[in-house]
Amino acid sequence: MDAWLDALSQPQGSPGGGAASGVMLGIAASLMGMVAAYTPESPTASECGERLARERSDALRAVEADGVVSARFGAALALPADDPERDERVREAAVDAADSVATLGAIGVALVTEARALAAAGNPHLAVDLAVAVEALRAGLSGTALNLRANLQIARSHDAPASRLTPLEADVTRLSDAGRRLAQLAEELSSRLDRRVS
Repeated sequence: MDAWLDALSQPQGSPGGGAASGVMLGIAASLMGMVAAYTPESPTASECGERLARERSDALRAVEADGVVSARFGAALALPADDPERDERVREAAVDAADSVATLGAIGVALVTEARALAAAGNPHLAVDLAVAVEALRAGLSGTALNLRANLQIARSHDAPASRLTPLEADVTRLSDAGRRLAQLAEELSSRLDRRVS
C-alpha cells in the first residue's frame, strides 16, 4: 500500500484519480464484506458477502487496468502541440480513459445495491462500519463521475465521434442517480447512529 500511495503522489499520472477512486470502491466493498461476514444468520447478508468478494476483485482489476490506460493518456497529452498524431492519439486515449472509468463506475453502482441490502439485513452492531463503507463508496462514485466527465470533455474537444461518447454520457447520468440514492442511504445510517448514541 505504501508503494502504491507513493506512486500516486508522483507527477506521472499512473496511477491517477481514476485508480484512486477505484481503490475507494475496493475499500467500500471490503468494509461491507466485513459487515456481511458478521451477519452469518442472514441469508441475504451471506449472499451479499459472496457478491462483494467478486466486486472487490473486479474493482482491483479495474484499478490496475486504469493505471495502464492513464499512462497512455498522459503520454498522448504530453506530445508536442505540433505533432501531427497528437489529436488522434489524445482523442483515442481520452475515450479509452472514459471507458476505463465507466467500468469502475459500474462496479460502484452495483455496490450501492449491496449497501442498501446490508442496511436492511446487516448486523446492527456494525452500523458505523457500514456508514464508513458508504462514505468510501460515495467518494469512489463521485471520483469516477468527475473523471468520466473530464475525460469526455477532452474527447469532445478532440472531435471524438458521438457514437463512442453517447453511451458514456449515459453512464454519467447513472453515476449521478446512484450518488443521489447513496446520499439518502448515508443520511438514514447517520440518523440511526444518532439514535443509538442518544
